[in-house]
Amino acid sequence: MLIVFQSVLPIFLLVLLGMGLKRAPIINADFWDGLEQCSYWVLFPALLFSTMAKADFSNTENLTVSFAAIVSVLVMSGGLLLAWPLLRNLRVGGPAYTSLFQTATRWNAFMALAIAAKTYGQQGLTMVGLVMAAIIIPLNFINVTVLLWFSGHDRNYKAILYRVCTNPLILSTALGIVVNLIGIPIYEPVMVAVDLLSQASLSLGLITVGAGLRVMDALKPRPITLLAVFLKLIGFPVVAVGVGALCGVQGNGLVLLALSAAVPTAMNGYLLAKQLNGDADMYAAAATLQVVASFLTIPAVMTVVAYVAAG
Repeated sequence: MLIVFQSVLPIFLLVLLGMGLKRAPIINADFWDGLEQCSYWVLFPALLFSTMAKADFSNTENLTVSFAAIVSVLVMSGGLLLAWPLLRNLRVGGPAYTSLFQTATRWNAFMALAIAAKTYGQQGLTMVGLVMAAIIIPLNFINVTVLLWFSGHDRNYKAILYRVCTNPLILSTALGIVVNLIGIPIYEPVMVAVDLLSQASLSLGLITVGAGLRVMDALKPRPITLLAVFLKLIGFPVVAVGVGALCGVQGNGLVLLALSAAVPTAMNGYLLAKQLNGDADMYAAAATLQVVASFLTIPAVMTVVAYVAAG
């Protein structure tokens, strides 16, 4: 476990750096919004395009892991939907439920890709990138639908479809896959420029994650907030490993599948919660607690799953 812990430590140091810089009086507050938008619209799409354009789609292990990831998302989402009547009887409101749903199913791809690249190199980056390619559309569609349905927002399915289809992460992933499968040649200097952008995406993305943490919101968490932390960091990895084992995923593939499920929730879900009448404060508190707790849970999950996979 110490080896895994040392491998992921640089990732969390960058997150802590972002948290410190956000609170230090040395950087203009407007910078962080710009960095977040640049990461979302330029840097991260460049990484996804580059990864997908170079991925080996003939590798059946990659495809099996991606399929297991989709099934895991569906199982986790289905379980949370089935739990709604019970939660409603416990006086959990619709907005709070949507934030529980989001924080238990969304995943921070910045952290997953960075940890995968640090621990398993190009194999880890490619496999987690393919997992993201597989689940990004169903995961976004499910979460936006749940937000609109349970938060009392206007249930405009054209708006849902438009939001999903114009997502830059989805578009860049799809474009990279098309370029790869069809064999479209890309002018080498252009590809080098894309690769340079992708190299900047992970470090700046992790700093952005740290800057987005809301420490004050996490000091007095509600029970439902703690439930969101447990479901994301423990419950989802258990589901993913179980599904992966049933699908025949083994070795590093099983560890990387577990990693994808074990990372904290995505920070962009907070913006969705604000825009679509979710419980944004609860989302911020859950996301912050998940990042803090994952400093210990991610190495533990990866170590346990690696032991099981090797057994």
